[in-house]
Amino acid sequence: MVAEAVGGVVTGSLALLADAGHMLSDSFSLFLALFAVSIAARPATAKRTFGYKRAEILAALVNGVLLVLVSLWVVYEAIGRLDDPVEVMGGGMMAIAVLGLIINVVAFLVLWKGGGESLNVRAALRHVLGDLLGSVGVIIAAGVILLTGWEPIDPIVSILISILIVASAWSVLKESVDVLLEAAPKGIDTQEVGMAMAGVAGVEQVHDLHIWQITSGFPSLSAHVLVGADLDCHRVRLELDSLLKEQFEIEHSTLQLEHAGDGKPLEITRPDGLTAPG
Repeated sequence: MVAEAVGGVVTGSLALLADAGHMLSDSFSLFLALFAVSIAARPATAKRTFGYKRAEILAALVNGVLLVLVSLWVVYEAIGRLDDPVEVMGGGMMAIAVLGLIINVVAFLVLWKGGGESLNVRAALRHVLGDLLGSVGVIIAAGVILLTGWEPIDPIVSILISILIVASAWSVLKESVDVLLEAAPKGIDTQEVGMAMAGVAGVEQVHDLHIWQITSGFPSLSAHVLVGADLDCHRVRLELDSLLKEQFEIEHSTLQLEHAGDGKPLEITRPDGLTAPG
């Protein structure tokens, strides 16, 4: 980052300065991601019954916002450079960009191995991927300047890098906001889950069905379930738990079972009269 910042000033390359600014945000973002992982590992308390697991989601949201802000700054500066080109030293620009590429490849491989399902780590990985692409873009721009002397390629490459960064940040922002708004996890259809639950022997109706995520890879479910008047609620609950774990990979569920005649009008019934969940 320091090499690119100094090199950008010395060579006059906006692409190097942009990549240095991006790395500055990444340094903070990676620290934030690591801090969030350590916070998320803390045990639950009486006040925070789910612990600090959503610290990762908050970190991912901040990372996504930072990516967008850095990209907007780069585009603003690049547009100014297009109107008023600056002389760029292609040789120094190339040398620093190659060094940056090597460092970013190593960082990318480290995060790729540890990414898994963590939205937080995937957000950090996208930062490094953006830096890696930035280094490639700077190398291309430096090559064009060295071969042709066409200096507008420097701000043009900077704008293209910014577009790629914003596209990468969008998915992080969308996923983190969905988690915070307690939307159904990606890949889980609430309607399908409700139908499957209503299809279990002994279940007559299901209502107040809610599915959300505590954090990445931690889906949760709660529902009221109406069963036959003479049925064993404990047996039905075990069958529902097994269904949710095996078919939908939902291991954290809270089910309130009621016997027929005790509940209010419900929205999901058995398959012969099935309607949408509420």
